[in-house]
Amino acid sequence: MDVTLVDRGGLSNGTTGHSHGLLHSGARYAESDLTGAQECIAENRIIKDIAGHCIRDTGGLFVQLADDDPDYFDAKLDGCAEAGIPATVVDPEVARERVPGIADDLVRAMEVPDGVVYPSRLVAANAADASDHGAAIYPHAPVEDVHVEDGQVTGVDVGGAVEDTITAEFVVNATGAWAGEFADMAGVPVEMQPTRGVMVSVDYEGLGPVLNRCRDPDDGDIIVAHETEAVLGTTSVPVGGPDEYEQDQWEIDRTVEECAAMLPAVADAETVRSWWGVRPLYAPDEADKGRGISRGFFLLDHAEDGVENLASIVGGKLTTYRQMAAAATNLVADRLGVAAECTTAKERLPGADDPDQLDTFVAEYDGQGATDADVVGAD
Repeated sequence: MDVTLVDRGGLSNGTTGHSHGLLHSGARYAESDLTGAQECIAENRIIKDIAGHCIRDTGGLFVQLADDDPDYFDAKLDGCAEAGIPATVVDPEVARERVPGIADDLVRAMEVPDGVVYPSRLVAANAADASDHGAAIYPHAPVEDVHVEDGQVTGVDVGGAVEDTITAEFVVNATGAWAGEFADMAGVPVEMQPTRGVMVSVDYEGLGPVLNRCRDPDDGDIIVAHETEAVLGTTSVPVGGPDEYEQDQWEIDRTVEECAAMLPAVADAETVRSWWGVRPLYAPDEADKGRGISRGFFLLDHAEDGVENLASIVGGKLTTYRQMAAAATNLVADRLGVAAECTTAKERLPGADDPDQLDTFVAEYDGQGATDADVVGAD
């Protein structure tokens, strides 16, 4: 297929480049969303095989503190077993060997195969792979309008670096938290409920595994280990749209305070930077559910809405990005009569073994996001 990708900014200017950079094992969802947990562990293994220096295979710990419900820990352990996620219970002494300075009131911990994603590298490597296969990629090319006639998208007006109307046999709306805005241009329904979340990166060298608080998802329950920093996250506050929203100091303060319950030293560590991201939650009739909104992904075939050659891929997580892409492209292939099978689960990304090459790709696509600014291009 001949493919054109346009993005209104650099390739990591959206949610992906403003995430906390956690490569989920699926354990976070194991007790509440079996399908989502299974998707995560499957993609976790694939990404570790294909992505090289786009990730760090750190492992992770879910920690139960004195005030945490032991039944929740047990339910998560059982969920991991059902989902096929390797999970091993370790006592406090073992956990302290892995994470010096972990909370004194640690009761027990669960080892899982979490990891760290460097989103800027991962996005750029995927773009380079697409380009190697003939795709035309245009950063800084915002969609300005979508023309629909007789049940077909007949053209997409693109500004910026393109300044032209692009025609295509099939159009995929893969715009994350902005999916509803694109859909409005095309006159089809896509109900998004974006929520903002803050990430705080502090000066903290030597943290090994990702730390997760083993309780119902709440503010400040994840610490992601970078090389010389630790990223603390996050909050979840519904916002009216993905572009303009408040960025409140209380979110930073609460995130640091809650994460310090797991790793007390982060409370006194120097804050290097902080940033907000907006989750691309798909939530028809679920506007008030907040953290209860599904983190799974949805492929919306707008033929059902009267537009035959348009689909939207919405929701999901960075960990399941490849699976989302496979679902969308399988639909396009079916519509266009292309019989080729998806091979992205088996093919290593270009530059995966060469961090300098990956960082060159990031520069080529203006792909630097906030999440890994301490790592990408660093000496």
